[in-house]
Amino acid sequence: MKPERGTISIHFVQEALRCVQGRGLAMDGFLQRAGIPSAFVSEPLSRVSPAQFGALWRDIARELDDEFFGLDSHPARQGTYVLMCHSVLDAHTLGHALKRIFRFMRLVLDDMHGSLEVEGEQAVLQLHDRQGPQRLFAYATFLIMVYGLACWLTGRRLQLTEGAFRCPEPDASPEYRVLFCEQLEFDAPQTRLCLRAVDLQLPIVQNASTLKSFFKDVPDNFLVKYRNPKSLAARIRRRLREQPPGQWPDLAVLCTELHFTEATLRRRLKEEGHSYQSLKDDLRRDMAITRLQDSRRSIEDIAIDLGFAEPAAFYRAFRKWTGAKPSDYRMGRV
Repeated sequence: MKPERGTISIHFVQEALRCVQGRGLAMDGFLQRAGIPSAFVSEPLSRVSPAQFGALWRDIARELDDEFFGLDSHPARQGTYVLMCHSVLDAHTLGHALKRIFRFMRLVLDDMHGSLEVEGEQAVLQLHDRQGPQRLFAYATFLIMVYGLACWLTGRRLQLTEGAFRCPEPDASPEYRVLFCEQLEFDAPQTRLCLRAVDLQLPIVQNASTLKSFFKDVPDNFLVKYRNPKSLAARIRRRLREQPPGQWPDLAVLCTELHFTEATLRRRLKEEGHSYQSLKDDLRRDMAITRLQDSRRSIEDIAIDLGFAEPAAFYRAFRKWTGAKPSDYRMGRV
């Protein structure tokens, strides 16, 4: 079976490389080792695979000896994240683990620290910055480290209800909505992510024996909307990949195959932060990008492959997914 494949905006590559350039290091070697063509860096519509970005991330952390990439005045030396993960494995609940994570991060970093607050039905992950507003990439890196770990600890993609960042909205803000959630505010007075307060009671399902395999995919598994291979969403993705998109089952047929009622399937997917339609849209988008970059087939043929009745419908959907035309992804190969 083909492995799951998502795509990551070149924006995140550019932001990571700013950390390298800030130290006076040439970026070409980092790109070459990660297998990312240097021409992609200047093309805003380029996308790379999670494996490529993960390789770049780890290489920069090694070279700088800083797992926070120079984004804080105090470096997070290599091994910091491993120690933090070990420190929360015996936590009883997600809420307990998050409080430990934030205490640990406060010991490591000087300029930023987090806190956990409960406001009615929402659990709020707040980020405090001593130096004033920071780069969005700094906030996002801190939060994705915490959020990705929280998802893994509970064995599910935790549903984020809203978020806010204490910095201006970038051109690449749609990528951050994919990464976190649709409801994001910028130029906010406080950086925060909100999830359901009830989820703080979720048990920790991981242990030391599963930690090693977790690290093989960090940060790759964070950057394509954390996917638990044992989740219902991953099970459905694998099912969809068995057939061409034009033959994908409707919700009623899928429920029959999986022995769920429609209400139960919707509820289970919502708990993992998805809907059946969002799963199909995300999978079609990544399949489209892969075909556009890796083959010479016409856009019309690709549209038919993906189950669209006419090319115009594919063009509309693709622009909605990526903000660009399908032809913009003929630039090169990821």
